[in-house]
Amino acid sequence: ANGAGKTTLLKCINGILRPQSGRVFADDTDLGSLTARERARLIGYVPQSPSFDRGDPVSVLDFFTAATSKWPVFLPIPREYRDRAAAILARVHGEDLLDRPMGALSGGQLQRVLLALALEPIPQILILDEPINGLDPSGIVEFRSILQQLNEQKNITILLSSHILSELQHLATVYGFLNKGILLEEISSEALHAKCANCIELTVSDAEKYTVLLEKIFPEENYKVLPGNTIRIYKPHETAESFSRLAAKNDVYITKMQTLQTSLEDYYMELKKRGAVKC
Repeated sequence: ANGAGKTTLLKCINGILRPQSGRVFADDTDLGSLTARERARLIGYVPQSPSFDRGDPVSVLDFFTAATSKWPVFLPIPREYRDRAAAILARVHGEDLLDRPMGALSGGQLQRVLLALALEPIPQILILDEPINGLDPSGIVEFRSILQQLNEQKNITILLSSHILSELQHLATVYGFLNKGILLEEISSEALHAKCANCIELTVSDAEKYTVLLEKIFPEENYKVLPGNTIRIYKPHETAESFSRLAAKNDVYITKMQTLQTSLEDYYMELKKRGAVKC
């Protein structure tokens, strides 16, 4: 969620912000004890909203040269710098962007340029803050493919923040759910998928009457009333037939019943209600 503390946490890990208390470790390395150069070799960082003047005629080549060398960008850029920038961009299939103005890049192209820069040198940990914000569907698929290749081929650990939870299902192997700076839960993708196994959704003639029956006959059930006389029962203890019989015996008509996978959004909202769990 917005305001959960994701960006602040990532900036503390990357050394942009200093934690008010506690320390940040990567394996056995205290990141707070590293110099800026040592940290840059360990961590690559792609910020959420890079700020630059889109009307400035700076090219991608100028941007890379300024970021990776001390060469004055107002002078002609030597061939060796151009070749180096092209090789770095090739890691994210972006070498064709070399001469484009930074301000003319699409959202997906800009993300590839920033990602390429974060990969120089190749880090052990790659941090991305809301990397798919503003990308169209094809851009999201392409960016996801690049991240998967980096993880598999370069063995890079990727720490990614996003409030678009459905997209994380394509990438994440471990989830951490934050709310107001508190880690609510850390859980593997396998365990999370098991917890989100299913729910039963019923559309009934009288939702108010049926929920009273639920609380009386099946008090252990966790449910939520949705618009349109619809009731969603999470991780049901009883079978669909039991819920159907309960309605039939009490003159409540079920017009629709289906089994659903619990969404990550619903799971997160339930976590927020319960508060932090032991991780």
